[in-house]
Amino acid sequence: MHPNGNRGTYETVAIEVDDHGIGWLYFDRPHKRNAMSPTLNQEMGRALDELEADESVRVVVLTGRGDSWSAGMDLKEYFREVDSAPSHVEARVRRQSSEWQWRRLMNFIKPTIAMVNGWCFGGAFTPLVACDLAIAAEDATFGLSEVNWGIPPGGLVSRALAETVPSRDALWFIMTGETFDGRRAAAMRLVNEAVPATRLKDRTTEIARKLATTNPTVLRAAKIGFRKVQQMSWDQAEDYLYAKLDATTGHDPAHAKAQGLSRFLDDKSYRPGLTSFEDDQPTP
Repeated sequence: MHPNGNRGTYETVAIEVDDHGIGWLYFDRPHKRNAMSPTLNQEMGRALDELEADESVRVVVLTGRGDSWSAGMDLKEYFREVDSAPSHVEARVRRQSSEWQWRRLMNFIKPTIAMVNGWCFGGAFTPLVACDLAIAAEDATFGLSEVNWGIPPGGLVSRALAETVPSRDALWFIMTGETFDGRRAAAMRLVNEAVPATRLKDRTTEIARKLATTNPTVLRAAKIGFRKVQQMSWDQAEDYLYAKLDATTGHDPAHAKAQGLSRFLDDKSYRPGLTSFEDDQPTP
């Protein structure tokens, strides 16, 4: 594992890159349970730029230092300081927040995994959902406590929940402010899996290494294609996905499509779900 080294200097985030092409991006305010501040939002944007440009990085894992993933927005810095600032300051802070928390993460050129190692509250739900995949510790604590502070969920938290969680579950936790653990998060599909905390990094690393060995051009086309067609009709999706397929195969230096078809049709080395390739072929 290689720490920041010659990388950018940060106060609230940290980067480590291992020998398997995994870029570990940390919320690095453990004394504040990694709460997100205006400074952290600015630095996350810079850190994602750095990881995107680093050709040795194939996958990015977003996690937190200490016992928290992120406790959401830093209430003091967001509300007591920003609310009293001129309107253009508030607009800038909101723009910097949304820029990395969903726009950058959702469209990031490389696969992203949220590794939820502890507390995940409020505004932290947005980058959690914006990551492509999410793995949580079974004893991680999730919560939408805004109702207890006299406000609805901030930012795009409600939109993030609508993307992943059934409405009955989402409204229950939005309206009651109750907490839930990683097991419940997995049952609601807020995360892909929940594993014992002692296995969290190993399991996340296993998934990240698999993604790191997959053709990056194809992975990006697959994930961006899925995200885009969620808001399209079937006709629009058909046009878009065929165009994406043509563009991907035309710009893929590894020629993954040709190799994949050869494995399936010629040397028959890849036969998912079939006990006998020949048995599945039509009789001449």
